[in-house]
Amino acid sequence: MPHYDYVCLDCSHEFEAFQMMSEAPLENCPSCGGKVKRKIGGGMGIIFKGSGFYVTDYKKSSSSEGKAEGKCEGCSK
Repeated sequence: MPHYDYVCLDCSHEFEAFQMMSEAPLENCPSCGGKVKRKIGGGMGIIFKGSGFYVTDYKKSSSSEGKAEGKCEGCSK
């Protein structure tokens, strides 16, 4: 669920709200009850946690490296 940043036009209170994209923007400040405006943000980047997709998904094993280089497993060459 995305989060949106808001700022109050009366008291300048800034806050964030987790809302579904289909929900209407908030209109009232939780501090003073004044009108709020949703701030335009750059959005969140993708965050990979853990060891990473590259290490677990694309790491070549030693047996596949030999096949990729054209080496024959049963050959004496």
